[in-house]
Amino acid sequence: MNGSDEGAGHAARSKRADARRNEETLLDAAAAVFVTSGVEAPVRDIAAKAGVGMGTIYRHFPTRADLIIAVYRHQVEACAEAGPALLETSATPHAALGQWINLFVDFLVTKHGLAAVLQSDNAGFDTLHAYFLDRLVPVCTQLLDAAASSGEIRSDLDAYELMRGVGNLCIGAEHDSRYDARRLVELLIAGLRRPH
Repeated sequence: MNGSDEGAGHAARSKRADARRNEETLLDAAAAVFVTSGVEAPVRDIAAKAGVGMGTIYRHFPTRADLIIAVYRHQVEACAEAGPALLETSATPHAALGQWINLFVDFLVTKHGLAAVLQSDNAGFDTLHAYFLDRLVPVCTQLLDAAASSGEIRSDLDAYELMRGVGNLCIGAEHDSRYDARRLVELLIAGLRRPH
């Protein structure tokens, strides 16, 4: 392989990395706009927040449903990737679990509305929900196992069961100013601790 081929390969890789970063910037912007203005927010608002032209958004995501699905998947990925990172950086596995559950609550309260919009197309919603579980249950399992192995929490808890419980505590939270789902979830996570 001569130098120019190697250079071309490197250029193609960095171009792909740039494209991926640009898409992530766009999805982060769309997520932020969806949270504040709802999923029917004008595409021009998303373009302005991302610092791109509307054509760029339509080129990546021809329909609003494409954009909503991409944002949802992007948020699930961010939540999934946070688990192992928190285990490495937190003081204890229980602390990592608590921080991850906070991110999960953010996702449920602010972003889960994205999924609700897609319920009109049931097959699409089922696929997204399966993806959500496939990506997040193993991450939650890893966090629970680490906290149980360190003796911090009881070991008989199933990740799906915990996520479902947290989800139930979050239902309707965004529409009720007198209800703080995060506080209730913190009590639930504190309650997992083994009595000393």
